[in-house]
This record gives sequence, C-alpha cells and structure tokens, in this order.
Amino acid sequence: MFIGGRVIKVVCPYCGFGCNILIDPKTLKITPYKGEPNRGKLCPKGLHALEFVFSKDRLMYPLKKVGEDFVRISWDKAMEEISSRLLEIRENYGADAVAFIASSKVSNEENYLLQKIARLFGTNNIDNCARLCHEASVHALKMTLGTGAQTNPYSDLENVKAVLIWGYNPAETHPVVMDYILKAKKKGAKIIVVDVRETTTMKLADYKVIIKPGTDITLANAIMNVIISEGLYNKDFVKTRTTGFSEVKMGVKKYTPEYAEKVTGVDSRLIREVARVFAKAGSGAIMWGMGLTQHVSGVENVLAIIDIALLLGYIGDRGGLYPMRGQNNVQGAAYMGALSEFLPGYIPLNDENFRKRVARLWGVKDLPTERGLYLTELWDAILEGDVKALYIVGENPAVSEANVLKVRKALTKLDLLVVQDIFLTRTARFAHYVLPAAAFCEKEGSYMNSERRIQWSSKVCNPPGEARPDWVILSELGKVLGLPGFNYSRVEEITEEYFKMFPELEGRSAEELKNSEGIIIPYRRLHTIQFSTPDGKARMYAVEQIMPWETPNGEYPLILTTVRVISHYNTGEMTLRSPSLVKLMSEPVVYISREDAEKYGIKNGDLVKVETRRGSLTLKAKIANVKEGVIIVPFHFDANVLTNDALNKAGTPELKFSAARIVKL
Repeated sequence: MFIGGRVIKVVCPYCGFGCNILIDPKTLKITPYKGEPNRGKLCPKGLHALEFVFSKDRLMYPLKKVGEDFVRISWDKAMEEISSRLLEIRENYGADAVAFIASSKVSNEENYLLQKIARLFGTNNIDNCARLCHEASVHALKMTLGTGAQTNPYSDLENVKAVLIWGYNPAETHPVVMDYILKAKKKGAKIIVVDVRETTTMKLADYKVIIKPGTDITLANAIMNVIISEGLYNKDFVKTRTTGFSEVKMGVKKYTPEYAEKVTGVDSRLIREVARVFAKAGSGAIMWGMGLTQHVSGVENVLAIIDIALLLGYIGDRGGLYPMRGQNNVQGAAYMGALSEFLPGYIPLNDENFRKRVARLWGVKDLPTERGLYLTELWDAILEGDVKALYIVGENPAVSEANVLKVRKALTKLDLLVVQDIFLTRTARFAHYVLPAAAFCEKEGSYMNSERRIQWSSKVCNPPGEARPDWVILSELGKVLGLPGFNYSRVEEITEEYFKMFPELEGRSAEELKNSEGIIIPYRRLHTIQFSTPDGKARMYAVEQIMPWETPNGEYPLILTTVRVISHYNTGEMTLRSPSLVKLMSEPVVYISREDAEKYGIKNGDLVKVETRRGSLTLKAKIANVKEGVIIVPFHFDANVLTNDALNKAGTPELKFSAARIVKL
C-alpha cells in the first residue's frame, strides 16, 4: 500500500556516495534528484533500486527454527523468547558472551539503537562491516590527522589540478562521482589511476599505473623518493604543519624508481613522471578503496598515501583525502558508534568525560570500557566457545567475510543466532530466529554518506506482511531486555537523541534534515587551519613494504584478488533479485590474463576451478587485461570461499591477496 501522492525523496540503498532518488508512489518511477550530491545523475543500481523491494522472497513474518525448518511465530512470542535467551546467556556466561553485528545498510537511528542496546546490556561486542573495508583508513587517518574520515566534500574534486585514484575503480563502484572527476579533467586536471588491472576508470586516465598486487607501499615510497630528492615537496607546509618528515625522508631513500620497478612491475620512468606531475600540479586529491585497505599492510598502505598528500600540502583548500565508502550507510554506522573500540563520533572508549556523558544521556552511571571483539575476531571466539549468542541486523557474514567456510561453521556453534533482515539470506538460514525488517523505502530515517553528509530518507510505501522498521524492532528489544530509554514512538526522537552526542548537531532537529540537502559534520572541509591532533600538526609515518600473508609457490602459483562490478552490490542479496541488474551480469566469472590463459589452455567461457588453501569455486573464465600471474573474481557471489582471513592492525582481512591455482575443467 502506498502513501501520499507526491514525489518522495529517498536516499539510494546502494553505495556510500549518497545519491538521492525521487520516487513517484503512484507509478514507482525513479528519477534522480537534481541537487546535492548527485546533481541529476544515477547509476544503473539507483535507477532500479525498487526492484528487489518487491521480490517474492521478502520476509513477511517472524520465523523460528524448529528442527531443520522455519515455522511462523508471533512478534510477541519471538521477542519474549529472544530476550529470555539473551538474559539467560548473560546470567550464565557474562555479557561478553553475547555479540551484535550492526548494518551498513540501515539508518543512523537504527545503528545508534543497536550499539546502545549492546553497551547497556554490558558489552562492547558491537561491530559492523566497516571493519572489512575502510577501518584501516580510519586508523591511519586518526594516527596522522586526528580525524578518521574523508577530509573534503565531493565538490572540491572539480577544482583540483590532479586526482590520484589508487586501488579504486569509481567508474563501477561509485559511478556518479565520475561526473566530478570528469569536470576536473575538463578544467585541465591530470588523472592518475593505480590498480592491479586495467579498469574502466583507466579509460579517462592520463596515466595508467598497473601494479603487482600487494606492492603499494613500494610504489608510494618510490613516488615520495622522487618528490623529496627533486625538491618538489611543499617545504613550508611540511615545516609548519607536520612532524615526522626526517623519518620519512630517510625511510624512502632506498625506494628508488628503479628498485620499485623490480618489486611492483611499474616502469621506473612512469613512476618518475607520475611523481612529478602530481607534485607540480599545485593541488590534488587522493581517492582510494579496498584495493589499498584489504591487505595485512592495509593501515601502512594508507599511511603511505597520506604521507604523499602531506608532503605536497594537498590538504584543506589545496586538496583532500577521499576513502570512498562502499555501502549506503557504512559511514553512518561507524559514526553512530557501531564499532567495538569507539563510541559515537569515533570517540575512544577510554575518553572518560565523553563516555560518562553518553552514560548520563542513557540514564546509567557508566558504560563498559574494554574494547569488544572486532567483527573479524568474532568467528574464532565463537569456535572457542567464548561467544554463545549473536544478534545480526542487515548483514550477511556467511557470504561477506573472508574464509566464509570457517564463518559458516561458527554460525552452527551458537546457542542463539538472531537475524533481522529483509530476505532469508545465506546467514539467516543458520538462525534460530529470523525477524522481518522493512526495506529502505518502507521507513524513515537519516543516513551519512562518504563526505559526512547526513541526509533524510522518507517513506514511500508500507512494508509487506508483518515486517517492521528496524528501529521499531530494536526499540521493542531494548524494552523487553529491561534497558532504560527505549520508549520511542517516532524515529525523529532517536534522531534528536543522537544529535545530542555531537556539538555541531546539538540543538538542531530532524525537521531541518527533512527540509535541506543534509548537514555535513563537523564541517565541510577539515584541517584547513590545524589538524585534530594534540599539537595541531599532522604526523607523517615512514613505512616499509610489508609482504602479503601468503606467497605464491609451485602448488599455488597465482595471485587471486577480488573486485566490485557496476551491476552488483555487496553479497548480491539485493541486486540478484533485481532483474534489470541480473541482465548485466547473471553469474560470476574469473578474469585471467592472455598469457595465463594460453599457459593453462583456457579460452573465453571455459569452465575452470579456482582453488586456494581455504576452498574452491567453479567459474567461467574471461580473458582480460590483467597482469600475468594474477586472477580476479567479483566478490558479490561466493568468492569469499577462497579469500584469506589474515588480519591487519585494524582487523581488516587480506581479501585482496590469496595464493591460488586454476584448473581447466
């Protein structure tokens, strides 16, 4: 049943760019919003964003596992039984025997409520899939600049003189941001793209840098070697606004372009030219994705490219750092405190003043102070018997995690698994209770995009059957658990509660969000005058090349990496139920170089088996412009049967590097 008769503005449910879409509730026609941030543009996923909502697979009623089957259960009974089991497990094993996984797809209000439930329940075992993507960026940005977020709005991209895009393919992952990059190029900006294959984005690049996977630090250090040895760095900026330059200068000395060529496979002349062009541009942006972060060296990879920006003073008015977020509210989930080491606003748990302020707002004396489990640490904790119960909202770790066969084994060991979602996902099939949630257009709430813009998303239609908005379900869960402060009757009450967490939002209202193009917090452009560090200066770090966890050998001679494609999203639960998107790619493939295809006798369309130490997949082969010795699989299907779960310092797995072999079937 549809509500109203006007065109309604809704935040797109896909990537973290934060497009607004306009939906006519009578015709279901989608048109792009002409204001910020998407300026009248949409990608294929945005244009078909309603298709999965009306899938016949939608969950409509609460379900309980009885034997091997699910049976329908009432909401009251489900909430009573779930809360009783959670309280029993806490009583017998302690609060840390329970863990919660928040969602990068639900609203700020809903993520805020889930982390509030976890902490009032007595545990910091609350995390979200930011751990899998940009948590390495957050750690590196906090270490260097003091703030773990994108530094500039998208609009700044149009006015820089150079854009360095590293381990990231915006033409397929955030197609609308390409409009900003193209505007910069038309004004004369040089576009440099670094990746492990020739991507769609490289079609507009002035410089294509195809690198051997896992050698990003060597390339970054070689670029800095040229910048420093040729005196191209911003001496005044480095002297007055940074510390650590002397260590970086010494650290990159051995990383000559000639040395880097042997490690990375990139011609030393190209390294020199790219370094000079980027340094002499006068202003520049660095954009990156999971090609940088999903390595055991992920934090150090990001530190190295931040060093490049700091050397050149490409911060504030002269450039920015853009860790581009992959899901529609992954930035919001993290900002709302759905991370095991941070309270809302990325405030550390050991910040006593802030923690006690939050506790007072929630009506308690204090909150737990010990860091909870990272999402990626959770599976071993379950297998070891330390975690007995898991409550998941809108995530699908049985497909999204590295080494998913281990994850699926862990899910079978739980005393209690509750999954709250819109479909019976691969993860939900393991659950003891499944709770039906409303989709993005069936509820109201706010979302935060990659540039830190909080936007309001309105309701277009009612959810099917007995499905409920996640905030309604979580409000009820808080009440039945006996936690204080869960008597919400409107989602706006939650909005205005989380606003009280942030000085820049205190006193503002949900109505202001509804009647604007959003609020960027804390302000549009960070670090223009000083950095958010104790001394106001950015800290540069010298980093050495860190080898991948696995090395190709005679048994597994190839390097496997994973990528996104334009037609699919995350674990495919939404896009594989969208007929228009399935037409673009209906099944996964493995991309292989011409040299390797010839070596293994493989032709386009041949069935092959791809194997790693963790598992195997049968796929069709597609010959593509990738480096010899490298094979590539889109991760939206079942690629994580293959991937490596070794972790970096931020808890992110090395999804982008696995030793592999390929066999023609």
